[in-house]
Amino acid sequence: MQVWTDVSQVPAGWGPSVVTLGNFDGVHRGHVAVLTRMVEDARAAGAHAVAVTFTPHPAQVHRPEEAPPLLLGDADRTDMLAATGLDAVLLVTYTLDFARQSPQEFVERYLVGALRARTVVVGRDVRFGWQNSGDLSTMRELGERYGFEVEVIEDVRPGGVPDDVPAHRRWSSTWVRELLAVGDVRAAADVLGRYHRVRGVVVHGDARGRDLGYPTANLGETTGMVPADGVYAGWLRRGERRPDGTSVAEQDRVLPAAVSIGTNPTFDGRERRVEAYVLDRTDLELYDEEVVVELVARLRPTLRFTSVAGLLHQMAVDVQDVRRELGVVTSGPPTPA
Repeated sequence: MQVWTDVSQVPAGWGPSVVTLGNFDGVHRGHVAVLTRMVEDARAAGAHAVAVTFTPHPAQVHRPEEAPPLLLGDADRTDMLAATGLDAVLLVTYTLDFARQSPQEFVERYLVGALRARTVVVGRDVRFGWQNSGDLSTMRELGERYGFEVEVIEDVRPGGVPDDVPAHRRWSSTWVRELLAVGDVRAAADVLGRYHRVRGVVVHGDARGRDLGYPTANLGETTGMVPADGVYAGWLRRGERRPDGTSVAEQDRVLPAAVSIGTNPTFDGRERRVEAYVLDRTDLELYDEEVVVELVARLRPTLRFTSVAGLLHQMAVDVQDVRRELGVVTSGPPTPA
């Protein structure tokens, strides 16, 4: 899949295209259903399938104090869009200058001039152009003027929904955020169609975990919404190479982990952190590596312990709970890296 970060990067003569617009935060099951169908339609028509999306999220530009936390960073969002089979993503830098374009200017420059859109796929609530003045009727009028069809996609309603889910509920990023805010990563995975992930570079922490026998990978600045404080079962994913260019053994790329999110109140911590203890491994050197932590299930809330002994006992219980949740057994002594 090609990724363009500016309209000038679209190759001359690109198209014809089937194009959709959206933020695609989370690339949840509703997004995937729509994009997969769009790709199939584009293939049948002999056209390219292209998604136009934005960074940062428009709300972060117009209403930063009200902007929702993003479910994915750009790297993960692009990877997941690629997995749907799209031919290209145009990742537009969203600025106030960009937002000042009229609906016609946006369509002329991006959809018609650069992408040569044959079909534009939008939801009924589509808004575009200066002050969101363009809507579905505007897009249809412009389609008639410039020679592209407008296909309207309906909200994707999940099948087999539990009785306690409102009948109007649909797959949505808002739903995922609500679930993550209370730590329900298991239900969030049902909406996403995958485990929720947080990405960050491993940095030096207090080394307290190592002193206690549970060395943790401390993530620095992260992308991906960090869910409610607590202890989680999850997976730590590494890339193919370390920062120094040496390769990471295949068996060391996806590792079971106990993940702690919170301020570590037992030691009067104040900084909220994401830390991952890889089960049975004290030999890993992960500093400066960019890793992904996938969250499978929340085991318990964050607790304050009155003694280190009490904390160690609970940590041992947590590790066993992680084993059961992930279906892994004791791996034995680690093999030196």
